[in-house]
Amino acid sequence: MGDRQSDSARAEALRSEQSYVSMLYGRLDIARERAERGIREILARGGTGTRQAVVEREVAAAEHARRLAQLSAVEHGLCFGRIDDAEGETLYIGRVGLRDDDHTSVLVDWRAPAARPFYVATPSDPGSLVRRRHLHTRHRDVVGIDDEVFDLDRMADGDRRTLVGEAALLATLRRGRTGRMGEVVATIQREQDRVIRSGLAGALVVQGGPGTGKTVAALHRAAYLLYTHRDTLERRGVLVVGPNATFSRYISQVLPALGETQVVLTSIGGLHPGVRATAEDEPAVAVVKGDPRMAAVVEAAVRDRERVPEGDLEVKIPVRTSVRGGVEVVVEEMALRVDHATCLRARDRARGLRRQHNIARWTFVDQVLRALARDEAAKLDRPLEDGDLRYAATALWEHRSVRDALDALWPEITPERLVRELLSDEERLRTAAGPHLTEEERALLLRPREAPWTVGDVPLLDEAAELLGEYDYGAGARRRRAEEERREEELYAREVLTITDVDPVLDAALLAGRNRDDGPYTTTADRAARDRTWAYGHVIVDEAQELSAMAWRTVMRRVPARSLTVVGDIAQTGSAAGARSWGEMLDPYVKGRWREERLLVNYRTPAEIMEVAADVLRAVAPGEKPPESVRFGGARPRAVPAGGTDLRLLVESELREIGGGEIGEGRVGVVTPDARHLEVAALFPEAVDPLDSPVAVLTVRGSKGLEFDAVVVVDPEGILRQSPKGGQDLYVAITRATRRLTVVYEDRLPAVLHRLEPSMT
Repeated sequence: MGDRQSDSARAEALRSEQSYVSMLYGRLDIARERAERGIREILARGGTGTRQAVVEREVAAAEHARRLAQLSAVEHGLCFGRIDDAEGETLYIGRVGLRDDDHTSVLVDWRAPAARPFYVATPSDPGSLVRRRHLHTRHRDVVGIDDEVFDLDRMADGDRRTLVGEAALLATLRRGRTGRMGEVVATIQREQDRVIRSGLAGALVVQGGPGTGKTVAALHRAAYLLYTHRDTLERRGVLVVGPNATFSRYISQVLPALGETQVVLTSIGGLHPGVRATAEDEPAVAVVKGDPRMAAVVEAAVRDRERVPEGDLEVKIPVRTSVRGGVEVVVEEMALRVDHATCLRARDRARGLRRQHNIARWTFVDQVLRALARDEAAKLDRPLEDGDLRYAATALWEHRSVRDALDALWPEITPERLVRELLSDEERLRTAAGPHLTEEERALLLRPREAPWTVGDVPLLDEAAELLGEYDYGAGARRRRAEEERREEELYAREVLTITDVDPVLDAALLAGRNRDDGPYTTTADRAARDRTWAYGHVIVDEAQELSAMAWRTVMRRVPARSLTVVGDIAQTGSAAGARSWGEMLDPYVKGRWREERLLVNYRTPAEIMEVAADVLRAVAPGEKPPESVRFGGARPRAVPAGGTDLRLLVESELREIGGGEIGEGRVGVVTPDARHLEVAALFPEAVDPLDSPVAVLTVRGSKGLEFDAVVVVDPEGILRQSPKGGQDLYVAITRATRRLTVVYEDRLPAVLHRLEPSMT
């Protein structure tokens, strides 16, 4: 009888919620159609009219396009929750806010203050709520409901009859992993909500062990900040820096699903425009490249390109030529000379301006050219008037011999060329390293000139770019002119905003940018990703414990306001150049202005697996405490000897156990030491994409931030030995699993894994 009543209650609740959700999707369709119609009508007006009319048209087009992009991104899981309070008021919570024709709210944006009780209410502190309901949808259909009741006595009789379900969080965790991070806004818990809604100013450190939801909290924090501080952040954007390119793809659908597209996702290897570094340095090399002493080395390398001749500068220029056989031949030359002291004064004057190398170069060039022009005039016994000196210097610059001579003393140079030559030329490296590096450290840095860029090179490139400045001087003049035009256009756009009734979230810079005839409209994220000098309004760094001191210099240049969210776990530091403490990395930039929130509950990893991981953590970081798991049950983790084990058959068995193999459901991660990655990957040629294939073969670093239903760790002893942080690497590898863990060992099982159950299959 009870089961029939329960089934009846569930069916009635599903019908009721389906009716409401269908209405919401109807409102979504109407809103989309209005945005599309608005764009069509604007485009149909053409490009004629007064300047004010053009700007007003672009204002409306930009707002319609932004709204349409937001509405298109929230199709999946539009509504995921409902709260009922003691006064009988009901609010539905979703990924975007919607209103009916009477402008009454029918769906509350999850970031709005009214939605906060959905996340923070607990049985011990429910506030005014009597019930929280989680709605599970597939496409546009409601397929499940979970109720959490806080005060049964204050619930209406009709609501009591339709109570159903179980806790939404654990239901989410039971679902199979997919190749993209799940849209888990509906399962944000109280401690994550505290992180998400923390203030914008200063640096917030989110310290949390495996499975504590720190990445989820950080991404939702980005969406929340953009919603709450849109006037501050929309023009500057938000940068999210992840541990690797795979991770950036993994989370790439989360923020659009929350209605945000003005976010740049990248890794440290992608922070220098034109370079996409994925290769990692050997641990010893990474330590040297990541050391802050490298900033002084790069600076010395730049200054080494600002030379004077050992004696006087002598340059030969042609004074008479003839054409022989169709080729111009120099018949007579003149040797021009500039004394050493004059060259030295020219260099010191250029340096004294404290400008970047490529900009200060023109001061040096101008001074030496003038000295050469004076010597030329003296040799020709031709006095120079003040106006003639500039003309004579300009004429000398046309001679290839003069340009070559000055380029040899103070060349215009790109960051890529400077760093390549620094790391491949033993003499240049010795000169630049000076007292900063030992002979052994210099030997570690040397490599062939054609070597591919590594992630550790990117901070060096960024450092060089800061010191060198702009390379394209023609572009520099154009940029200055464009900046003057931009200021004029923004002033005009600001006046238009004042006299027109438009959405207040739009700003003058956006409108001015839309009004310029410089090609198709680009978003803040598009512009920021192409501009190395872009100053972001907020930066989120995930797996931040992996960043070296030099990498932090690179990140901090992009956020002059020092508004950051730093997400990581010191216990999982795998990089030999990574953080030993948050203070060590952050105090040089925000001392006294960073705060820490700790996430202590592991929602992802079963307690049986975390027991094994805790043994590893105690051995390698005895001062760190693992998070407490809230999940129990499932298969016990096991150890399998490699001898006699067919790894491919083992992985296929694991895939069957988790019910995987179908697209989007159930995935197995195979984690290997760096040295064995190619060997193991060759066994799984079908695993072409670590996110979309049922099986992913990854190094420990490549697995950071990812999660899998089942994990097979290959050669744990090899992982322990591969770097000074091998113990932390093993801790990371073990904690990627959400359901099953198998360790395949070679000769012997490491002592830290003594808890694993032996198995022969």
